[in-house]
Amino acid sequence: MTTVRQMGRAITLALAVTIALASGPVAGLAQERVTVFAAASLKTALDAVNAACEAEVGERATISYAASSALAKQIEEGAPADVFISADLAWMDYLSDKNLTKKDTEVRLLGNRIVLIAPADSGAAIDIAPNFDLAGLLGDGKLAMANVASVPAGKYGKAALGKLGVWTSVEGDVAQADNVRAALALVATGEAPLGIVYQTDAAAEPKVRILATFPEDTHPPIIYPVAQTARSKDDDTADFLRCLQSSKARDLFEKQGFTVLTPVATN
Repeated sequence: MTTVRQMGRAITLALAVTIALASGPVAGLAQERVTVFAAASLKTALDAVNAACEAEVGERATISYAASSALAKQIEEGAPADVFISADLAWMDYLSDKNLTKKDTEVRLLGNRIVLIAPADSGAAIDIAPNFDLAGLLGDGKLAMANVASVPAGKYGKAALGKLGVWTSVEGDVAQADNVRAALALVATGEAPLGIVYQTDAAAEPKVRILATFPEDTHPPIIYPVAQTARSKDDDTADFLRCLQSSKARDLFEKQGFTVLTPVATN
């Protein structure tokens, strides 16, 4: 299976996206504000929510974006996060099972969809159905996906292609990126002719267009849980979590295409 490192110019691009999203969370980071570790696919929406919540929380949170898998591992290693927002239940369970979250704060916050995308100027067209000819549409190009072994978006995509009976026809032509935004960038720049990303990622990038949406019954439900970490000491964290479930946050999440799974929080 091809990786991003085998795609020439894609190396620099994917690394740049990863570094920009991750914002360098490290165990020795000094904490003065609420620190949030969040799945890369949340960036556009959560940046807007963070700004909207500043007055209510009393500060703007510091947010580090990367793959849920990478962030969960950093929290396990002692990185000073107050809040973790994963793009799947598995990585939240990973931390919860190790008693690294405050279990009474765990909430299923958002839902999403995965889509097949192409560059905005592409003439590609296809319907997603069992045994659809994804390999034929791909031709000699690569299918951009987040890492299919560890990153939620990649795992959802692989599950969908497997359920539809087409994974084996394309698995040797998959360009795996460190996170879903890096996969999105490969398609946006034309490095890859097709990609599988979240619906919300496609909405945030004008240089791509959605060819089709994967049926929800082809992959596990896409759920973004949130929780306060067990090591969190910041007094403003509760206010931030409450604001994530406010009506103004709901509007901003829905504007980016997320489905809000929680009722509006009340004081």
